[in-house]
Amino acid sequence: MNLASYLDSTNLRPEAAEKDIRALCREAALYNLAAVCVLPYRVGLAARLLEGSPVKTCTVIGFPLGADGLATKLYAATQALGEGADEIDMVINIGALKDRDLSTVIWEIDSITSLKDRYSFVLKVIVETALLNPQELAEITVLLGECGVDYIKTSTGMSARGVSLKDIEIINQHRPKHLKIKASGGIRELDFALQLLEAGVERLGTSSAAKLMEDYQIRGGR
Repeated sequence: MNLASYLDSTNLRPEAAEKDIRALCREAALYNLAAVCVLPYRVGLAARLLEGSPVKTCTVIGFPLGADGLATKLYAATQALGEGADEIDMVINIGALKDRDLSTVIWEIDSITSLKDRYSFVLKVIVETALLNPQELAEITVLLGECGVDYIKTSTGMSARGVSLKDIEIINQHRPKHLKIKASGGIRELDFALQLLEAGVERLGTSSAAKLMEDYQIRGGR
């Protein structure tokens, strides 16, 4: 298994300086990771640093609360794509989901998806599983499948917990085949990462990508 191809190396710390983003991108290029995920302010820098490499530039929209409103999310996504983002990880409006206002949730997702008419990018939608009950997680999984997004992403890494294997079990029970899973939040140990991949996850968002790769190589992985 090529573990590197599953890893999105993440630095979303507000105090991250330019040198930290440069180090993140060097590391990602060294290991040929799937992507780096940075804050919108750092998209242009990351895209320039990764130009010519297979590593994609990813950023977050509506992060971490999802409550920015459609106009703000749409503007931020458009700006990020214009600056070189290849992938967008957008936090849903969790409050609207709790209100049972699914039309607002769908409207936001469809509006961001419509940008694919102008830009080529992968859309991952963050649902923050720590804040959802099993019924809500099942419902939003079905909804995302119907909206035609590329990935359901479990977590921001900023809530009460990150991904759990139970989350993945629920998502697998309700997702269509075309909807992929990005697990994130708390993925620091190789054994847990491998368990998630065995469960059907196709991307892992982690701030411990280098450690995971080092541990994997120690075990004989490539």
